[in-house]
Amino acid sequence: MRRVVGIDIHRTFGEVVFWEAGKLRHGGRVDMTRTGLEGFGKSLQATDEVVVEATGNSMAVSRVLSPFVARVIIANPLQVKAIAHAHVKTDKVDAGTLASLHAAGYLPEIWTPDVATERKRRLVARRYQVVRHRTRLKNEIHAILHAHLIPKCPHADLFNARGRAWLARQPLPDDERSAIDRHVCELDRLADDLDILDREIAQGALDDQAIKRLMTITGVNLTVAAGVMAAIGDIGRFKSPGKLVSYFGLNPRVRQSGLGAAHHGRISKIGRSHARAMLVEAAWAAAKAAGPLHAFFVRIRARRGHQIAAVAVARKLAVLCWHLLTKDEDYLWARPALVANKTRAMELQAGKPQSKGNQRGPAYAYSVKTLRDQEMQIAEQAERNYARFVDRWKVRPRKNRREGARVPQTGKA
Repeated sequence: MRRVVGIDIHRTFGEVVFWEAGKLRHGGRVDMTRTGLEGFGKSLQATDEVVVEATGNSMAVSRVLSPFVARVIIANPLQVKAIAHAHVKTDKVDAGTLASLHAAGYLPEIWTPDVATERKRRLVARRYQVVRHRTRLKNEIHAILHAHLIPKCPHADLFNARGRAWLARQPLPDDERSAIDRHVCELDRLADDLDILDREIAQGALDDQAIKRLMTITGVNLTVAAGVMAAIGDIGRFKSPGKLVSYFGLNPRVRQSGLGAAHHGRISKIGRSHARAMLVEAAWAAAKAAGPLHAFFVRIRARRGHQIAAVAVARKLAVLCWHLLTKDEDYLWARPALVANKTRAMELQAGKPQSKGNQRGPAYAYSVKTLRDQEMQIAEQAERNYARFVDRWKVRPRKNRREGARVPQTGKA
């Protein structure tokens, strides 16, 4: 007989409820330790199915219990909350809800990554946290200077050698000077942590063909490619590019009722926030380089502004990632010398030795101005072709369902 075990996980314990033959039975509590979970797993049947919500320790719980049961399912907590809203909320009710939803086939489960993908996600998340912490410290230093009417630093970077020398000469109170010194020391420590994380990410990407393929896209470097692949995991679980766009939260919200027109709002921002932020960062880089992506950015910017244009390019990058990964093809308008330069930078970041003597690798072409200019001309030609293609789009009328009138509408979004 089929049996489902629902566990409401907390930091130190988990509340257990069994679903069997349409009835719920309380199973007590289990300690959230490896020993406690292994003892609990031995008491279960090999045909049992265990259901937990996605939390910080749910992956560890799944790994410990998987050898003892038929399957461990991790549920999406946001969708479970939307489906099973209850006025009475206790640990036993939540565990019973998980078990009942799965038994009825209504449980919205999430994809469980493999060990390699999970490690990659941890590295990318830690790097993202270090970068955010570093940005906060820099903002605090700028705020101190602004509070004491210190003019803007005349150098390009306040935190390089020349910028720090200028910063040390500014008249500031002793307590503010001490705060800046502490922040600068913390920035140096974070820079060392960032180098270590970048090295580990690069070492894991050396033999990853998917990351190398994404790096052929203009504006996508190793950090972005690794972050996107860590979020995607297996591209086969996304049946269309729209599914991947929605997973990154780059799809617009849509509201429609009855026969009224659909209203498209801001992007949903539901999904992998790290990958979304990296795609937007890559979009700004792609918007500054010659090529079809730059032409697309310019076209959207003329109608909607540069912020919306950057998000639109990020969405376009997500679609490109889906096509490249599913078709096993490189970016059509890739610049070979630039891609070789990015690949060589990844190798050096991973700790590979530098070339000595007269050895010339594939990245050498990027240092030759003539070859670099030739690639730029090809990219500019592709940009002009895209612009001419868009100019041929015709405006077609759109029927207003509410009034029966016809209003003009552009052929493409």
